[in-house]
Amino acid sequence: MSAVPDETGPAVLTADVQSSGQSWSTAGAELTARRNSDMPGLQDTPLVAIHQGKRCPKCGEVVLESQKQGAILGCQCYSVEEESVPHGAVGQKVNEGHDKLHWTTGRLGDIDFLGSSRTRGKFARVSSSTDPDLIYQLLTEQWGLAPPHLVVALVGGDELAQMKPWLRDTVRKGLVKATQSTGAWILTSGLRFGITKHLGQAVRDHSLASTSSKVRVVAIGIAPWTMIHNRDLLLSAKPDQPAAYSTEDLPHGSVYSLDSNHSHFILIEEDPQRHGATSDMRVKLLKHISLQRTGYGGPGSFEIPVLCLLVHGEPKILQRMYKTIQNATPWLILAGSGGVADILVTLIYRGCWEAEMVQELLLDTFSGLHSTDVTSWVKVIQRILDNGHLLTVHDPEQETSELDTVILKALVKACKSQSQEAQDFLDELKLAVAWNRVDIAKSEIFNGDVEWSAQDLEEIMMDALVNDKPDFVRLFMENGVNLGEFLTYGRLQELYCSVSEKSLLFDLLLKKHQEKQVLLASARTPGLPYMEIGDRRPRFTLHEVSKVLKDFLHDSCKGFYQKLPAERVSKGRLFHSQKDLPDLDQVCENPWRDLFLWAVLQNRQKMANYFWAMGPEAVAAALAGCKILKEMAHLESEAESARSMKEAKYEQFALDLFSECYSNSEDRAYALLVRKTHCWSKSTVLNLATEADAKSFFAHDGVQALLTKIWWGSMTTDTAISKLVLSFFCPPLIWTNLIKFSDEILQSRGGGEQFAELDSLETEKALLLSDEDPADSEAAGNPSDQSCSQAWSQFLLRRWKRFWSAPVTVFLGNVIMYFAFLVLFTYVLLLDFQPPPPKGPSIAEIILYFWVFTLVLEEIRQSFFTDEDMNILKKCKLYVEDNWNKCDMVAISLFVVGLLCRMMENTYEAGRTVLALDFMVFTLRLIHIFAIHKQLGPKIIIVERMMKDVFFFLFFLSVWLIAYGVATQALLHPNDPRLDWVFRRVLYRPYLHIFGQIPLEEIDAAKMQATNCTMNLQEIITGTLPPCPNIYANWLVILLLVIYLLVTNVLLLNLLIAMFSYTFQVVQGNTDIFWKFQRYNLIVEYHSRPALAPPFIIISHLSQLFLSLFKKAESKLEHLEKELPAGLDQKLMTWETVQKESYLAKLERRHLESSEERLRSTSSKVQSLLKIVGGFKEQEKRLASMETEVRYCGEVLSWIAECFDKSTLKCDRDAPRAPRTKSSCGSGSSCSSPSVPQPSTPKKEEPEGHPGYGANKKLPYIDE
Repeated sequence: MSAVPDETGPAVLTADVQSSGQSWSTAGAELTARRNSDMPGLQDTPLVAIHQGKRCPKCGEVVLESQKQGAILGCQCYSVEEESVPHGAVGQKVNEGHDKLHWTTGRLGDIDFLGSSRTRGKFARVSSSTDPDLIYQLLTEQWGLAPPHLVVALVGGDELAQMKPWLRDTVRKGLVKATQSTGAWILTSGLRFGITKHLGQAVRDHSLASTSSKVRVVAIGIAPWTMIHNRDLLLSAKPDQPAAYSTEDLPHGSVYSLDSNHSHFILIEEDPQRHGATSDMRVKLLKHISLQRTGYGGPGSFEIPVLCLLVHGEPKILQRMYKTIQNATPWLILAGSGGVADILVTLIYRGCWEAEMVQELLLDTFSGLHSTDVTSWVKVIQRILDNGHLLTVHDPEQETSELDTVILKALVKACKSQSQEAQDFLDELKLAVAWNRVDIAKSEIFNGDVEWSAQDLEEIMMDALVNDKPDFVRLFMENGVNLGEFLTYGRLQELYCSVSEKSLLFDLLLKKHQEKQVLLASARTPGLPYMEIGDRRPRFTLHEVSKVLKDFLHDSCKGFYQKLPAERVSKGRLFHSQKDLPDLDQVCENPWRDLFLWAVLQNRQKMANYFWAMGPEAVAAALAGCKILKEMAHLESEAESARSMKEAKYEQFALDLFSECYSNSEDRAYALLVRKTHCWSKSTVLNLATEADAKSFFAHDGVQALLTKIWWGSMTTDTAISKLVLSFFCPPLIWTNLIKFSDEILQSRGGGEQFAELDSLETEKALLLSDEDPADSEAAGNPSDQSCSQAWSQFLLRRWKRFWSAPVTVFLGNVIMYFAFLVLFTYVLLLDFQPPPPKGPSIAEIILYFWVFTLVLEEIRQSFFTDEDMNILKKCKLYVEDNWNKCDMVAISLFVVGLLCRMMENTYEAGRTVLALDFMVFTLRLIHIFAIHKQLGPKIIIVERMMKDVFFFLFFLSVWLIAYGVATQALLHPNDPRLDWVFRRVLYRPYLHIFGQIPLEEIDAAKMQATNCTMNLQEIITGTLPPCPNIYANWLVILLLVIYLLVTNVLLLNLLIAMFSYTFQVVQGNTDIFWKFQRYNLIVEYHSRPALAPPFIIISHLSQLFLSLFKKAESKLEHLEKELPAGLDQKLMTWETVQKESYLAKLERRHLESSEERLRSTSSKVQSLLKIVGGFKEQEKRLASMETEVRYCGEVLSWIAECFDKSTLKCDRDAPRAPRTKSSCGSGSSCSSPSVPQPSTPKKEEPEGHPGYGANKKLPYIDE
């Protein structure tokens, strides 16, 4: 079937039966374009390919034909007289010599439903002989419906004028909810009556509430043309004029209105000589749809599952039911809905039946049935029940399972009965993923009956990743998916391309993509801006992903998704070319890390938690995830997403896991902190924690213990500060026992027995984080091989180096020398500040200048000579980000300005002033030095936080101060033009009022003294006499003073105190954490500083410069970054993994012991007990079957006894007939006894019980 479709009117449709798979010719495109230009309503509609035929004798238009046997598509000529087209002529070619048949209005078009809803639908009138392939093409290609992932055919229910509430809710809530998540089709009669009406309302409600335009439920009505009320209104549909149709709620009868909540209608023109043509069309269409293929990963991934839902039903649907069962279509029977459904449920639950019982059920349920019809229906029912694997019963009143679970179980049950191959279960597995029913997948699909391979699950694994189904990802990993072989760079790129357009990650990737395109365009055609053609979704590459990660993790993701991670980008290169990206078919080197980053960037925390739990280097990975989410929380515009990112627990994961490691082995935990990771570009855990601003992590006792070891170097941590100061001023004391070193204590105790777990000396040194060279250590360990003089010289040098290179000694030296610098600065500023040259400066001042010069050299070294792999701009940016570095820049800049000014006669005093201010800045720099103190450090943090409160207070104060100052100045001195006095009275005097300095003799007229004053402007300007105050509204000035003092001294000052109290209470609990984090930064700073303090630090600078010219200077970060040997590194990673598993086991145990989980476990046990109790129903079915068999055996024995009693092989009555049971009736076999004849006998009474399922319903569905 083909058509020229239209959004607002009918198109031309052929309905001849043709084989699927053929395609229309592409000829006639020019004609199609011209017709679209003539008919505006057709321009935006995709057209089927057609070719040019003969001209119409009436309108002169070319008649369109398809290549399929010359079938006519039609022309633009419409005629009302030709509406009476015979049904058989639809789509047929007329004889040559006659005028070609014109397609008439009302064959294909749109419907405008009138009323409050004002919806629009599409309809097509087709012949009952139309190939279902053409109808499917009409739905998908012409009408643009996406291929469904599930088709549910609603059978029956239209006979119910009054519907039970639970049945209506099952259809409204259960069916539509189960199908909306998969983009399903629901096939109904499309008529506004019975259950179809309620289904349409549910589809409408869910469509209005749905936020996805891609996944939606489509209600398609398939109805006979003759059953439509006011069908003549559809005959007026034209391409530019939809048919106006009003729906009515009609009583039960022969015709009904179309339901306005259905979007598509297939109206069948039945042959009067063929009854049930519409039913046959439904069966054929379901069969054809079940053979089509579709899927989430693209077309052709799995066959479309089809299910029929039986609600109530008249006996006439039994034949249709049997035909669909022959096509292996599963059926879900709704128990308690009445009609045929209850009859089938009763027979299924009985487990055995006879023809008489089936006839009795039919007659009791339906009145006025003919005997011949009852006999035929009994045979059909028996054939239907022979295919019990395709029948599933659902009782919403007694079962707690939701309808989607039941549908999935029914599909799996039907599939298991036909095949045990994994490929045949993919469609049911995809439905389970779409509905997120991992419990059904575990119990029904992955229960051991089917053997799954990794290749079978690759596509569905991608679906689970894209659709955020972490439980299914875990299930697939447990059932054969090998992530190391599954995740290639191509698949990883596809995952990033599937990011939702509403997510922050999409915006970030799009920005990087646009930047790359602009660079590409400017490189190809300079001066011309890049314009992307169309608005199609951009296809991201791993290049954009690496750029986004670079913004978040900086050097911790260096080399991600590049062929050569160690290769540096050449100078002048703007971006990585495609050649730098890895081969898309190549397997990812770190699949767990890559998927963890992918999940974190999308804020899929549950998915990311699973990948974090399975991946290596868990502490580092948790800190990296913490860093990314903190950065994204600042960029996220949606409050809910930002809150979710801020509440992520990755910092807590890292802290708890490190606690587990530290409690197991302190030395290995120390090594874990400073070990260079493999997955994070050689970054250490401490580096990642610094990037993530993980203050709680630094506050951990293990981290602080390591920092204390680093702070003291090789000296013992209990060394008194007084001993250090004494040794600082008297260096020979270093070689005495005044200063103790930790390694010498270990050697005296027997060579370090606490490290018995270590394998070698190299391992011990790696965990001890020592600074000495291996040669020195070996020499120290073998004193017998050295002479006495060599041993003493090495002992002296080793102790000297260890003492002066310890960060605590470097810090102490800097503190002492900085105090000396401030003393010298004070002396020069107050006592020895000589006039400009040639009389000055003095020797002390020159020393001060040299001292500041060495400080400048140290600041330059800190900013530009720290990391060779970082560009200069980034080094400057990182240097300026530190607040204390800004303070240093201000101090040095002021000193340079003051120095230049004091060298000139004109600006000598200005230079003194600038240097005085600069002294204040240098003195405030002491705050940073004392931040290391355990008592002063937290207080400094509190003061810093309170400074923010002061700024808010000054804002409110300035408002009142300016308001009061301007008002009083205007009232008291309106004629004073002197700006300096204006600012003094407007700003300075009101500020002094706050502290009690209130000159009433200048404000209050009653206390003003008689002094000489003037109103002359000239005298006021020259300062001869002060201006006379204005006393016109002096009472108002007093009133303003009272209000001003009340607000400032009472309200604002108390507000400031309250703010200080609140800040103190809030910060006090976390000051220890903040101080420990600042302590780490200070230790890192002084650990990297030269041993000598300014001004002697210039010696260290010159030595470093000399060493850098001849050989590479050794890094002082050996304590903070350690490259472990391969064997030890692998051992440490394995140990961390074991500790992670122990930590996760504790979390799982804690979760199981929680009250919520205990309640869930209790509820599950109660449900299991209910299932066991419900299992007694099966036992009663067996007993009923056994009773029937025993009765049969008794009758046979009685018959045999009568035969032998008459001494003949014949008897005057036939042998009793064997009862019909599900076990004795196989598929397609006869259920009568093969060896005993079956004459008609009087109908025996059935055991007492209910006649059918619907009557006197009780638990369970068996005879009482």
